[in-house]
Amino acid sequence: MTPLDPPGRTTRTVPATFLAGPDAPKREPAAARRAEPEPTGPAPAATAPAGSATVPPPASAPAPLPAPVGDAAAPVTTGALRLPEAPLPPGEVDRLVGGQHHDPHALLGAHPVNGGTAIRVLRPFADRVLVETDQGSVELTHQQGGLFTGLLAAPEAPDYRLLVDYPGAEQLRQHDGYRTPPTLGELDLHLISEGRHEQLWQALGSHVRTVGGVTGTAFAVWAPNAAGVRLIGDFNHWNGTGHPMRSLGSSGIWELFVPDIGEGAHYKYEIRTRHGRVLDKADPLARAAQLPPGTASVVTSSSYRWQDGEWMARRARTAHHRAPMSVYELHLASWRPDLTTYRAIATELPAYLKELNFTHVEFMPVMEHPFGGSWGYQVSGYYAPTSRLGGPDDFRFLVDTLHQHGIGVIVDWVPAHFPKDDFALARFDGEPLYEPADPLRAEHPDWGTLEFDYGRVEVRNFLVANAVYWCEEFHVDGLRVDAVASMLYLDYSREGGAWTPNQYGGRENLDAAAFLQEMNATVYRRCPGVITVAEESTAWDGVTRPTDRGGLGFGLKWNMGWMHDSLVYMGKDPVHRRFHHNEITFSMVYAWSENYILPISHDEVVHGKQALVSKMPGDWWQQRANHRAYLGFMWAHPGKQLLFMGQEFAQGSEWDHEQGPQWWVLDEQWPAHREHLGVRRLVRDLNGRYLDTPALWEQDSVPAGFSWLDGGAAEDNLLSFVRYAADGTPLVAVCNFSPVVRHGRRVGLPALNGRDQLWEEALNTDAAAYGGGGIANSHPVKSEAVEWDGQPRSAELVLPPLSTVWLRPV
Repeated sequence: MTPLDPPGRTTRTVPATFLAGPDAPKREPAAARRAEPEPTGPAPAATAPAGSATVPPPASAPAPLPAPVGDAAAPVTTGALRLPEAPLPPGEVDRLVGGQHHDPHALLGAHPVNGGTAIRVLRPFADRVLVETDQGSVELTHQQGGLFTGLLAAPEAPDYRLLVDYPGAEQLRQHDGYRTPPTLGELDLHLISEGRHEQLWQALGSHVRTVGGVTGTAFAVWAPNAAGVRLIGDFNHWNGTGHPMRSLGSSGIWELFVPDIGEGAHYKYEIRTRHGRVLDKADPLARAAQLPPGTASVVTSSSYRWQDGEWMARRARTAHHRAPMSVYELHLASWRPDLTTYRAIATELPAYLKELNFTHVEFMPVMEHPFGGSWGYQVSGYYAPTSRLGGPDDFRFLVDTLHQHGIGVIVDWVPAHFPKDDFALARFDGEPLYEPADPLRAEHPDWGTLEFDYGRVEVRNFLVANAVYWCEEFHVDGLRVDAVASMLYLDYSREGGAWTPNQYGGRENLDAAAFLQEMNATVYRRCPGVITVAEESTAWDGVTRPTDRGGLGFGLKWNMGWMHDSLVYMGKDPVHRRFHHNEITFSMVYAWSENYILPISHDEVVHGKQALVSKMPGDWWQQRANHRAYLGFMWAHPGKQLLFMGQEFAQGSEWDHEQGPQWWVLDEQWPAHREHLGVRRLVRDLNGRYLDTPALWEQDSVPAGFSWLDGGAAEDNLLSFVRYAADGTPLVAVCNFSPVVRHGRRVGLPALNGRDQLWEEALNTDAAAYGGGGIANSHPVKSEAVEWDGQPRSAELVLPPLSTVWLRPV
């Protein structure tokens, strides 16, 4: 909206709004305005809520309003139209202009009455309002507080527009949004009340629509405890007096259609609580948000045309548990700090992932969040991709581009907690709404945030629909659900007496478990080929068991036990590893209890935990050798893999979200940096061999896919095992976690076709190309009829120090 023009008016069509003068306080009750002239002198500037977009106010102070009804001049008559007054009871007007009326549409707009059709319009600070019909224009009478009324001598309301004069401004032609029916249907309201609206974002939030031939934006928000709700935005100078919303009964939904408001408009909901407070809240269902530190919601519409049909069809046919999955986890804003938009990232990331042979990328949360230092894990806009990198269609472009390069996209999703920021979900309508009313259940002790009330059907609907939203609207291929353990236990991080048990006296959060089951069942039913992943660190039974068998229904679970135990082992000096051998082998005791992914995630390389290579003991060469051997062990171990950015080239420092990965260590001009390039080549080849070796992924989730050869060579820091493809084809992995070369080490080998077999190295982490010493079995070795490690055949191998060697039959 541009600054107002000087007198000498023209007429233009603009949003159905009012223009507040510079001396108009944001929440000045319209009823408190005087009919006599305002005092002269400088006027204070108009204000807007913190973090909201502002629009320049008019340059001149508003002129006096028309005289009250009792002193009004004779009505204007044009053609066949007569316009006597049609006043409302003052109490009704007070509730209306005070933002406490549940049904403003019952008063405003066009209504049949005795003698014709009453027209009532709320335009605070207007000089006058005229009704324009095909028969001419007639002036309404100001009653009080910016309410203009009149009576058309017509049994039915004709098609009309409003002509509104503001002091010192051009005349504005507007449509009247208060003559439209609700934009939500009975089915929408029924499903919302039942907590079963699986596409909730299509009903609530803001949507550009055409209603009765008029284009505008429909707004709808759930605020069941509010005494009144008004719409504020850059289209009404953040003063909601002229835009009260109507309540749609027991559903708790408030709704308003505003003509001529379109894409790009900034808005919030002004909520008057039952205790008289006024809250300015961002839209929980907003699909776009203002760039932080701004906190307004933004009206948006998608015009994106997807080009990933082939990928989506193939995804729907994929059985993920029997398919390869190697995941590269990254933080979008810091992966390449010089790439500052989703579209710029799309020019580099797909090719990088393709070069390294990753099958999937996992984004740390992309939902809008107020504090960048939370890395996205304190979400304020669950339905809005963060505007820090562009708009929703820009994020669609990034996903689409990755799909066209054959890369799946997983996004981190955070239904465990949300921040307390005043503009967001906390006490949304003045009462606990998204959070439990019980403070012992509402407060999250670790993160200073609030937990969701999983027992409330509308809250569960909000979250379940949100999971579906990211899969359907943005074509994401998986949801990694953050902090599941904190959801499942009522006593999570709480001391005795600081938590309340469930109805059976237990510590399990039964509502959270039911929510997770509903979410997983709904996503898998609606979105073929999508996989859900639980970050869950406890022994909760059946995390990846189907919901129809009593499980939570996730597709995969992060194997936090493997991660912790194996890193403890690798962190020991080799001379001490023999005392911790069970920590590197223990994961096979429970490997088939769930469907696992092996995570070396961002959580393991921040907050003083050190980068992966820096966790390793010894000098720099030994650290890198341990790093390479560990990755070789990880890729051969049952389960899918996940590696955080920067660890693919063994950067030495922890991740810093301000600086991103240490890309400079890959500069080939510096000889010392070639070691980092070697580790990246290893990751490329690990992924490449992995993709070409069904033994490493076809039977990840069943015992038939794995067999120990020697899991007990603690004194030598050795372990060896076999992985099997569905057709029985084996791959042998031998790990030497000691710093000495093992010459002539006999290793048992599976018998193939009842005869001796040649075996070759499929991968050796000590190869010179990876920065190793180049010790290898340079020629294929022949198995002999010597029983060893429980196998009918065996061979003598050379095992490099601090290495993992893969062998495959020739």
